[in-house]
Amino acid sequence: MVRKKLSRIQWGVIKTAVFILCLLPFMAISWDAVNNLLGPDPIQTLHFRTGDWTLRFLLITLTMSPLQRLLKTPIPIRFRRMFGLFTFFYASTHMMVWLVLDQSLSLDNMLQDIPESPYIILGLTAYSLLIPLAITSTTGMMRRLGRRWTVLHRTVYLIAVFGVIHFFWLTKLDYQEPLIYSLILGVLLAFRWRILKAIFTPKSAISKT
Repeated sequence: MVRKKLSRIQWGVIKTAVFILCLLPFMAISWDAVNNLLGPDPIQTLHFRTGDWTLRFLLITLTMSPLQRLLKTPIPIRFRRMFGLFTFFYASTHMMVWLVLDQSLSLDNMLQDIPESPYIILGLTAYSLLIPLAITSTTGMMRRLGRRWTVLHRTVYLIAVFGVIHFFWLTKLDYQEPLIYSLILGVLLAFRWRILKAIFTPKSAISKT
């Protein structure tokens, strides 16, 4: 396999390069923020850009398993954890923009804003589900949790669905980009139809077959 042909140093160089590439969107956003290039409504721009990259990295993470099957190589899986953690990183950045810049860390503002905005409730739910996935992303936690780790991390499918719906509800005029994400997610979930079928099939129905 390709994995055996590459030394640890070569893998280290490749992983470092991928890590830097994953940071580039954040660096670009930071550059625009420092240089006042975020347009007339900088907070909204930050919302959309950090949210876009959260969803993109989430879809990239979900792409690794089908890519492994198609290419018949374990290489994509070796980057899945990194992409997943970058999903959490951009999601946290997205959350901080809302908490600090939009709500000014005011509990009163949050309590007033959340009930009037269903997309915020959905976004908060998706982020809450994402936190335990990030915490248990290590190999050690995988060994400790065993099968429970697999069950826990399958909530990523629900998180992805929530993320796309969140984007739809947040978008008011142009639905082209959310539709593209929906199509990509639909294809990625289609690759996992057996897993999803097992998740949503009642145990009583399985015992009868």
